[in-house]
Amino acid sequence: MKIKQLTFGLALAALVGSSVFYSCKKKNTEEQDKDTSSASDQSLASTTVNDMTSISDEAGKLYALSSFKTENTEGLLSASCATLSIDTMAAAKTITVNFGATNCVCLDGRTRRGSLIMSFTGRYKDSLTVITVTSQNYFANDNQVIGSKTITNKGHNTAHHLVYEVNANIQIIKANGAGTISWQSVRQREWIAGEATTTWIDDLYSITGNAIGTSASGTSFTSTITSPLIRNMAIGCRRHFTQGSLVHVPSGKAARYIYFGNGACDDQAVVTINGTSYTITLP
Repeated sequence: MKIKQLTFGLALAALVGSSVFYSCKKKNTEEQDKDTSSASDQSLASTTVNDMTSISDEAGKLYALSSFKTENTEGLLSASCATLSIDTMAAAKTITVNFGATNCVCLDGRTRRGSLIMSFTGRYKDSLTVITVTSQNYFANDNQVIGSKTITNKGHNTAHHLVYEVNANIQIIKANGAGTISWQSVRQREWIAGEATTTWIDDLYSITGNAIGTSASGTSFTSTITSPLIRNMAIGCRRHFTQGSLVHVPSGKAARYIYFGNGACDDQAVVTINGTSYTITLP
């Protein structure tokens, strides 16, 4: 009888121990699955790359208008925050956008310093024009951006919208030693409104495509746009995507479904992990 009691007691202890272990393991997994930092890093990298494209768009428009030295009160490149210089001697025209050596608050509310150098093989709206954007000691909100991207004009699609293919390979060294994000992407940027005007505030872009990279914590990821991301260049809207969604998959973790909304101009997004949704503030 004592042997049976002892055996039963050991079995019960093992069962309790395994239950505690399973409970702790499940709890740890749930805690990991609440982590939205990788999704936030993805959004920061995506927005940074898109900003570089927007600045290039604006510089290209100003160059086309032969007014790149004039005061600009609508776009990011206001004369109080950035100076533009152009080199027309080379086969590929070069525009340098210099935000200065100290932080300047641009019209989208972000601070920038350093330079972006843009090389154009042709006019901004001409088919097959290739624009290369390279950072030079460039910082946005104190995050250093290293690398370059190429923007290729693919001409008009069947909807009569200009389409640009954007290939990016950058690193973002986050402020305050918060780690480094690496990002490589291939995206299509469709100019769905505002092409016919010379202003920026009516421009609207639809973005599709995918990316791979590594978050600041060192976790690799893939990112695929599932519903076109919309960039609205109206004042007060241009800081973040206003609608669209993507799936972000960190290595070894559950997919993060990121939803940017239905058009509202705000800094909020919803990240859904294993069926549970969390609201985040976009960087």
